[in-house]
Amino acid sequence: MKAVVIHATGGPEQLGLADLPDPVAGPGEAVIDVAYAGCNWADTQVRQGIYPHAITYPMVLGFEVAGTVSALGAGVTNVKVGDRVATFPEKGGGYAEKCVAGAAGLIKLPDAVPFDVGAAFPIQALIAWHMLFNVHGRLKPGDTVLVNAIGGGVGLMVTQLAVHAGLVVIGTTGTAGKEKRPLGYGASRVVNIATEDFERAVLDFTKGKGVDLAIDSYGATMLDRTFGVTRVMGHVISIGEAEGQPFKNIRERILPRSQTFTRLHLGHVDRSSVAWAAGVAHCLEGLSEGWLEVPIEGVFPLGEAAEMHRRLEGRHVAGKLLLRT
Repeated sequence: MKAVVIHATGGPEQLGLADLPDPVAGPGEAVIDVAYAGCNWADTQVRQGIYPHAITYPMVLGFEVAGTVSALGAGVTNVKVGDRVATFPEKGGGYAEKCVAGAAGLIKLPDAVPFDVGAAFPIQALIAWHMLFNVHGRLKPGDTVLVNAIGGGVGLMVTQLAVHAGLVVIGTTGTAGKEKRPLGYGASRVVNIATEDFERAVLDFTKGKGVDLAIDSYGATMLDRTFGVTRVMGHVISIGEAEGQPFKNIRERILPRSQTFTRLHLGHVDRSSVAWAAGVAHCLEGLSEGWLEVPIEGVFPLGEAAEMHRRLEGRHVAGKLLLRT
């Protein structure tokens, strides 16, 4: 099979197309004929060698795919050959014509959800759902959610899910033009951090109270400043460090306002849990009914994975990039 292999960390030029043996399903696993693979910021971190979880190189990138089950390992009963599925290959492998994934995590796609959408929604939509309804779990209609990098893939999913639940959304972006889509999805305000005083704008919007929940993927100093615009006993969730590592002593930052903090990794959510099933069902319902949209910004052939990474890192993408196998 054809696959995109990264032999050593570095820039997009490290991504090369290679011929590899077809994967074989072990016990509890399934082989998927990949139709599309999703591109996520985590892929660029793995490529650069700065992903916060252990990675062994060389490897085939890609932690999000949709396609057709083509083979089953021993003990698999929840899917059959020919099923249309989306999933997260636990060890990567999605940038390929075939990949192996644990069968327990396979998401059966309704006929109303095509493969491109199937590959585009799982990571970003489910991260958004778990931040809003599992990690926090105490939000009520009318509460305010701050979404840093609101124009990115996760930000757009949070916006739609939050607005659908009756929450008020305020976001930030550093790129002019990336405010259009979240505002179209129902965000009440988007602050351009390149031209506006972020903290003053958020506090003015909340009449000095601060937001109930803040979600940050920037890291660096932006995460630090986010605590200052979150209310007393509010919650802050970090899902990335796109701008660099933040401060180290989180205790000192949460003490002044009795805030709580989570650094979320979707892989830590138990895929056999009630919460996981609820998130999958809610997101698939939204996609099928049309109130949840996955904007696909670009589709690249397998041999152009490097260009896909360059496009994502250019910070002008307001939606999802996919690799078509």
